[in-house]
Amino acid sequence: MKEELIARVLQVLRINMSWMTWNLFLAFIPLALSVWLFRIKRGGTWLWWLGFLVFYAFLPNAPYLLTDVIHLIDDIRTIQSVWIITLVLIPVYLLVIFAGFEAYVISLINWGYYLNRIGKSQWIWRFELITHALCAVGVYWGRFLRFNSWDFITQPDAVLTKGVEEILGKQPLVIIVITFLILIGLYWIMKRVTLGFVGQSKNSYALKTEQSNPNTPNAR
Repeated sequence: MKEELIARVLQVLRINMSWMTWNLFLAFIPLALSVWLFRIKRGGTWLWWLGFLVFYAFLPNAPYLLTDVIHLIDDIRTIQSVWIITLVLIPVYLLVIFAGFEAYVISLINWGYYLNRIGKSQWIWRFELITHALCAVGVYWGRFLRFNSWDFITQPDAVLTKGVEEILGKQPLVIIVITFLILIGLYWIMKRVTLGFVGQSKNSYALKTEQSNPNTPNAR
């Protein structure tokens, strides 16, 4: 019986590692782009704007990992072992979901760093809210309509027609609003935890950015 249970757990983990690795790869694409766009490069060139569009197209993949909790529920029903669920499954899922959402948080922190660097720090919270809203729509499209980030290129007509048509319904709007509120709450918490972890408060984050860029206009 134990051997069968262990074999089942290993099978579940092998299956999960496949999609978890892929989803994490997609989540880390915007993180890598955020470093290149907002920490290394300066805006204004066509290449920068192209990278910026790709960044926003892939960004919903990071918070999308929050919805993968539905797979955990299925796995719990399959394995039905309290110890394995507690010591193996839940820690693995929490690690993957945390890594994906942290990629989202750091990406937006880098975006805020760039806005502060160019003297637009007063726009940070506005862009964060806009980003949360767009990502809430993106998460819905990905989870329920099964759209991918590259569908903006491969099938833009389907994204614009089916995608827009779907989100105008009552139920999709409720789901998107709930997702939006969850993103706001989790991001607010994780942003402060992340900045605190590196020894910066929200105010010192802006201050240190200013000090590292003496030619940047004073932010308000």
